[in-house]
Amino acid sequence: MSTQPLLVVTDLVAISVLAFAVYFPRHHRRDLVTAFLGINVGVLAVAMTLSQAAVGIGLGMGLFGVLSIIRLRSYEIAQHEIAYYFAALAIGLLNGIPEETSVLPVALTALLVGTLYVADHPRLFARHRTRSLRLDSAHTDEAALRAHLEVLLGGRVVNLSVKGIDLVNDTTQVEVRYVVRDGGVPAPAPEAVRRPGVRA
Repeated sequence: MSTQPLLVVTDLVAISVLAFAVYFPRHHRRDLVTAFLGINVGVLAVAMTLSQAAVGIGLGMGLFGVLSIIRLRSYEIAQHEIAYYFAALAIGLLNGIPEETSVLPVALTALLVGTLYVADHPRLFARHRTRSLRLDSAHTDEAALRAHLEVLLGGRVVNLSVKGIDLVNDTTQVEVRYVVRDGGVPAPAPEAVRRPGVRA
């Protein structure tokens, strides 16, 4: 018995929930909503066509591999957006390939949507932040740099990576991961910390 109409409905409901109810309210990127919907429905259509041609699951997985190398050339996409992107691909394939009655595609589709809902929830590690900063001083002492960042950002630095130090222009490029204080309000930085190296 063909279940393709049911799977099409499952796919459309799942990608709509993922794009409109989970992703957009949290990240507000309209262009990626369009991308998620387009790639999902496109993969669904292609996968259903291939399943009718009896090409097998192997070609379906090959299709997933080919589509997985697609990148948005005009914008960099964040790691959580890549997760949504692959979920849209996977949901399309899960509901496009099967021809026999089975609860597995529906269950796996629900699992994908539920996983992203939980993994990208704002309350999960809510106090953790990542920032890429260019500081107006050249820091060669990591301990001093860490202390400076903790005052500047109002939190505890858990990881920092110095991307570059310019001794000529007196700047430091750094990527920092930190945990904000309760309330997330940075402490006011003393003048000597905000403008290191500048005499009063």
